[in-house]
Amino acid sequence: MTDVTTINTNNFEAMAKAMGIANERAESTKDKASTLARLRISHTPIMGQEELKGKKVNVEVVEGGMYKLEIPDGPTYFSKSIKIRPHAQRFMYKRFLMGKGDNKNRFIKTIMSDSLNIDLKDNEGGFNCGKPSGWVNDFKALPQAQQELIRSCKRVRVVFGIVTMKDPVDATGSSVDIDPTAFIWEVENRDAFKTIGKCFSDLARSKRLPVQHSIALETEANSLANGATFFLPTATLDLTNSIEVSQEDQDTFSNFLLWIQNYNEYILNKWSENCHKQESIDAEMLDEFIDIDTEEVVS
Repeated sequence: MTDVTTINTNNFEAMAKAMGIANERAESTKDKASTLARLRISHTPIMGQEELKGKKVNVEVVEGGMYKLEIPDGPTYFSKSIKIRPHAQRFMYKRFLMGKGDNKNRFIKTIMSDSLNIDLKDNEGGFNCGKPSGWVNDFKALPQAQQELIRSCKRVRVVFGIVTMKDPVDATGSSVDIDPTAFIWEVENRDAFKTIGKCFSDLARSKRLPVQHSIALETEANSLANGATFFLPTATLDLTNSIEVSQEDQDTFSNFLLWIQNYNEYILNKWSENCHKQESIDAEMLDEFIDIDTEEVVS
């Protein structure tokens, strides 16, 4: 973990590295349950029942396109409009694996880093969730199995901060009161990754720390080819108003860094446990690729 645990608004370079935005400017010129609330976008409505003329009818109690805040071992809250005050960001890779037989669905995840320009160890004993290092010049020339593996690896922008929800409701659609809450948000959709990333890039170019400003977030609907609807974030960064850093902010920032450290230690421990298994898997995949290439040459 970095030695910086106190927010110093007069030392941009050190704080930018600690908060995970040091590389934004350059690009533009332990096993324990999470105690952080999870911020996500809910793409489907929640249905409930209401009595109409003496009969129970299905109604939409929470519409799709709402931000949802999942409290660990607690309720989930929803809001169409939120405001976040980011304290830090990190990057990671994530890949979903469908379960087969006795094996359950699971995710492969890497450690969190302030850059994706290095190889990141993952909990399966490999690197980058199986994604090859560096740039692939001719993606379509790769074997189909490797193409599918690369497509399944998501680059994730992980945002830590405090969220304030406007007119929040619970899962029944009832209005609730919620205090500003510490959250983690794993932004993995490609367009959402860029939208939120622009806010951090603008902060870096302005030499402003994320904790000094807020980002207003709403969502916009988008349609898939099959007619289904999904939602993407719209973000408005407020660079005009600077927020004074309090002692509570200092403590929250330190807790975020500790959370990241604990998470990374857990992933590294899993990597150490499974790295020997990965060697045999890599050998099998290499044989598969060689077989495919040989068949193509012969034909």
